[in-house]
Amino acid sequence: MKVLVTGVAGQLGHDVMNELEKRGYVGIGSDIAPAYCGVADGSAVTTMSYVQMDITDKAAVEKTITEMNPDVVVHCAAWTAVDMAEDDDKVEKARAINAGGTEKIAKVCKKLKCKMVYISTDYVFDGQGSEPWQPDCKDYKPLNVYGQTKLEGELAVSGNLNKYFIVRIAWVFGVNGNNFIKTMLNVGKTHDTVRVVKDQIGTPTYTYDLARLLVDMIETKKYGYYHATNEGGYISWYDFTCEIYKQAGLKNYIIPVTTEEYGLSKAARPFNSRLDKNKLVENGFEPLPTWQDALSRYLKGIEG
Repeated sequence: MKVLVTGVAGQLGHDVMNELEKRGYVGIGSDIAPAYCGVADGSAVTTMSYVQMDITDKAAVEKTITEMNPDVVVHCAAWTAVDMAEDDDKVEKARAINAGGTEKIAKVCKKLKCKMVYISTDYVFDGQGSEPWQPDCKDYKPLNVYGQTKLEGELAVSGNLNKYFIVRIAWVFGVNGNNFIKTMLNVGKTHDTVRVVKDQIGTPTYTYDLARLLVDMIETKKYGYYHATNEGGYISWYDFTCEIYKQAGLKNYIIPVTTEEYGLSKAARPFNSRLDKNKLVENGFEPLPTWQDALSRYLKGIEG
C-alpha cells in the first residue's frame, strides 16, 4: 500500500509516517516547504520520500497526487492557528487551506479512486451542553473561523467521495511541534503560580496513538465519520495541567479559572469538547490508550 501524507512537518503527519514505516508500507510525506523542516529525529519522515506540495495550488495538487498515484491520502495539513484565523487578513487564507485545499485533494482522490482520511475537529460543533458529540451528528454550529473552515473541509470530502474517513480529534499533542503540554512545562519553569481554564471539557489526543488508529482504518473499508481521542475520561484543561505537573514533578500552584476570567482568546472556544468514540469499537477498531498513560509515554519521550 502506498500512502501520501500531507502536513508531515506537523505533529500528526510526522507520526503517521513512522507508523507506515513500522508496517512496511510506502509512505510519501508532503508539506509546503521545499524540504522536510520538522524535528530531525531519524524518524521515517526523514528517510522516506518527500514531495513539496502547496495544497492551495490546484495544478500542484493535481500533478503531485496524480504522479504519486497513492492508494490512500492521509490529509493532516491544516491551518490550526485558531485565534489568528479571526484576523481579517487571515480568514481567507485559513479557508483556502482548510476548505479549498481539502476540496482540491478530495477531487483528485475521486479521479484516482483512492481512499482519503481527513482530520477534523470538535470545533465543528458549538461546544454547548454536556452530552458527548456523536460522530454522525450533523448539528454543526462552529463558534469561530477555524471551526467553520474545518467543517467546510469535511463537507468537501463527504460531498466528493465515498471512500473516506473523517476523523474528529481534540486537544492534540505530539513530539513534532508545539502543544499545550510543552506550553505548560515552559510556563511551569518560569511561574510559581499558573492560571488554567476549568470550564472547557474534553479529552487529549496523543498523535503517536492516533497514527496507529489511522493506519488501522486505512487497512479497511469501514468508511465514514469517527471520533478519536485517548481514553481515560473527560477532563478540563485545569485537570490536564494538574496531571502534567504531577507526572513532570513540578510543584507549581495551579489556579482554576473560568474562560471568562482567563480572557485573552480572540476566537470563541467550545465548553463541551466531549467526543463519543463508541463507533470505533462498533467497527472493530482498538481504542486509544488512556490519556494518563499517553502523557507518561510522551513526557519520557521528550525528556529523553
